[in-house]
Amino acid sequence: MRYAFDYVTPFKPFLPVQHMMSRVYKLALFFLSPAAATTAFASGARGVSPSAETVFLLGPIPITNSMVTSWVIAALIVIVIKLAIKKPQLVPTRAQAMVESMVQGILDLTAPIVGNKVAKHTLPLLITLFTYILFQNWSGLLPGVGTVYYRGHTLIRPGNADMNGTIALALVAFIGWFYFVLRYAGLGILIKDIFGNKADKKDIPAVIYYPLFGVFFAVGLIEVISILFRPVSLSFRLFGNVFGGENLIHAMSGIMKWGLPVPFYFLELLIGFVQALVFTLLVSVYIGLICNHGDESHNEHAPATRKASSH
Repeated sequence: MRYAFDYVTPFKPFLPVQHMMSRVYKLALFFLSPAAATTAFASGARGVSPSAETVFLLGPIPITNSMVTSWVIAALIVIVIKLAIKKPQLVPTRAQAMVESMVQGILDLTAPIVGNKVAKHTLPLLITLFTYILFQNWSGLLPGVGTVYYRGHTLIRPGNADMNGTIALALVAFIGWFYFVLRYAGLGILIKDIFGNKADKKDIPAVIYYPLFGVFFAVGLIEVISILFRPVSLSFRLFGNVFGGENLIHAMSGIMKWGLPVPFYFLELLIGFVQALVFTLLVSVYIGLICNHGDESHNEHAPATRKASSH
């Protein structure tokens, strides 16, 4: 299977990104001030509710405003990318080049972390997490957030400002980590990496080496606890930053409806990007801690192998 970014194109990958960011900046200047004022009318001093509000019931299942926003943003991401790519071309259009640049950028960023052996296999998970989290974070900056009501409930609330949404993302990332570790490293390497003796038997005496098995086993138990807490840290970090940003904008809008919230909108654009990148890189690091063993040793032995084969 060939990826769209495997083709050589005459476009430099950073040029479409520069044009895209320039247009985003100009559009932001035009829309952010009215958006800040629009949000302000619903903010007052209340801030954002810690829990998402139920908009309607689907049988026994409550559908919250965060779920509605998440579904709409996810559908828009799929539609926009589908329209941008359409039928992949050898000489890409500008829209296709922008999508390819983002995909190639995430691949180049994560490949040294997860290891070359699993880089392209983990790419669908990592690029999906980054794209989804990024636009969900930015959805809180859209005009109408906190101002559109349905049956007395706020209809629009960022998906990542709801703890349930960030927990779901963290669990997806954790399941993905477990799959890739078992698929490309194996259960034996996982157990050895967690509980195995990390000391070299050649460098230390046996009287010290063998008792270290008990020490590293105890350390492994602590490592298991830290692994189980990874979804907790991922979900709380993302929720805290997005929810805090929402409350900050609402507080600034309550002080002054026009002008004052605008700098904080730009701050939230930056924070939304950074949090999406941090989440993606942390998942990459978790995968690479297990799956990236062996790439360095393979690269070290490769020249010697080629030299021996030449003789």
